Amino acid sequence: MKLNKNYKHLGENYLFAEVSKRVEAYKSEFPNSDIISLGIGDVTQPLSAKVSEACREAGMELSTKTGFHGYGPYDGYPFLKNAIVAYYKKRGIEINPDEVFVTDGAKDALGAFLDLFDVSNTVMIPDPVYPAYVDANVMDGRKIIYVDGTRENGFLPMPPKAKADIIYLCSPNNPTGAAYTAEQLNEWVQYALDNEAVILYDAAYEAFVEDGKKAARSIFEVTGARDCAVEFCSLSKLAGFTGVRCGWTVIPMASPLNRMFMRRQATKFNGTSYVVQRMAASALSGAGLEETMKSVAVYKSNAKIITDKFDALGIEYVGGKNAPYVWFYCGIDSWEFFDYLLKKARVVVTPGSGFGKNGEGWLRITSFNTPERTQEAMKRFEAFWKEYVEVKGKLFKVIK
Repeated sequence: MKLNKNYKHLGENYLFAEVSKRVEAYKSEFPNSDIISLGIGDVTQPLSAKVSEACREAGMELSTKTGFHGYGPYDGYPFLKNAIVAYYKKRGIEINPDEVFVTDGAKDALGAFLDLFDVSNTVMIPDPVYPAYVDANVMDGRKIIYVDGTRENGFLPMPPKAKADIIYLCSPNNPTGAAYTAEQLNEWVQYALDNEAVILYDAAYEAFVEDGKKAARSIFEVTGARDCAVEFCSLSKLAGFTGVRCGWTVIPMASPLNRMFMRRQATKFNGTSYVVQRMAASALSGAGLEETMKSVAVYKSNAKIITDKFDALGIEYVGGKNAPYVWFYCGIDSWEFFDYLLKKARVVVTPGSGFGKNGEGWLRITSFNTPERTQEAMKRFEAFWKEYVEVKGKLFKVIK
């Protein structure tokens, strides 16, 4: 037996596993500590009543002879695929049901999609970046080119001169919260067309876009994207499905990837459960969608609580407007700041260096908590920050 030698090129721990490890170590030392997590992007708002009702009804349906469902279609039931098509149509984007593949989430689908590509392809990934993109390709042994996201370009890197075959874009972005406009995405589409490349576009946070003129919700808003892009979406943050697991992938019919992915799914995937798909259809339709967007509004309000406090404290940051993430500058080693904040304020954030070299000196803070806990976290953060500037300001350039 020979093991996959590419695994030796991975970091010892996945980023969020390391965050959890450090938090648990602190809890074991101080078991009565009241820790507020604004680190890992897990939702706190419960499922909407309509979605829960759909779950109950679907479960009861399965207990009848006429309503029982066994194995479902590999690409999803028509009722959900049609609901997804309608969800896009409300935004003026035309897709058809045969282009929709129901999955168990964007993260899993992005990993599964790599089965379609030879390992000789060169991958282009922005830095900083959601680490799963990198790790999935390292596991396969592909060459990776990084394109720098920095404060100078607003953490929205544009196409370089280097050539790549597979391009990852996430907008609104995880971790930075920055979001591309349709005009900016047009440059990436043209780059992909010119280089015969494919864009893997992660739109997991599209529901958080507030200003459609300043941020795109879909790559398919751009002319030509149907010839070079695949879009991955998720109900995790939109509808609170982090533990339920459901998402979708849109692959234009003209692309050979459509048929290839169907073949891949037929071999390696037995489909998302019937009950979950009924829940998803409810979350995207009518009263269910209205209730779902109320939860999104809570997270948007939490993001404003965070950015208002950062504005008052003079902290440099990106995001928070069209995304549930705020990316802020601390000016020192980000893991050092993480530990310092945890021990002094009992608030958890995510070190930026875990997202790439350009994340050093920055941290990601999420809006995924209750309004009350978010307010308390920022109250603690304010007291911490004033002490931090006083103690560290003489040694580190904290605020420009």
